[in-house]
Amino acid sequence: MQGGFIGILHIQQGRVKKFSTDIGLISDTHGLLREEAVQALQGSDLIIHAGDIGKPEILDTLKKIAPVVAVTGNIEQGVAAPAWARQLPATAVAEAGPVTIYVIHDLHLLDVAPAAAGFQIVVSGHSHRPSRTERDGVLYVNPGSAGPRRFQLPVSIARLNLSQTPYAVDFIELGSVLG
Repeated sequence: MQGGFIGILHIQQGRVKKFSTDIGLISDTHGLLREEAVQALQGSDLIIHAGDIGKPEILDTLKKIAPVVAVTGNIEQGVAAPAWARQLPATAVAEAGPVTIYVIHDLHLLDVAPAAAGFQIVVSGHSHRPSRTERDGVLYVNPGSAGPRRFQLPVSIARLNLSQTPYAVDFIELGSVLG
């Protein structure tokens, strides 16, 4: 298994509300954290960055909003990867109350059967395309790219609300954030 189950974050009662119900999802910042993204992530109980971060300062800024779970993306891997990026796992697991979330940058590299492993949600990035699909009872979410615009794809993040079932996913196109 690539990277293993590294980076487990337990959100416990008393530390972050009852348990994390409002999760901000961001990916593919590529060194650019837009003020619109910071605004859109305000109020999150937890933030998941699904890789291609680009600069460590992005994680520092996100940690001022909420606890952060982050994985490496393809731009942070290999022999030329900076020291800060080599500290990040290739995959991570976040637990928010009864919900277990598997985080990986490139969904094509997924080498675990999420449903069989007990995951309810898989968060990924890489494609720069926002998407929400369900397979075998598992919710797959890609928040899209929050960094530099690529082709004609939207610049976006997502908000995941675990307080209802089915879980609600709202995509926020960053050009539409006011403020």
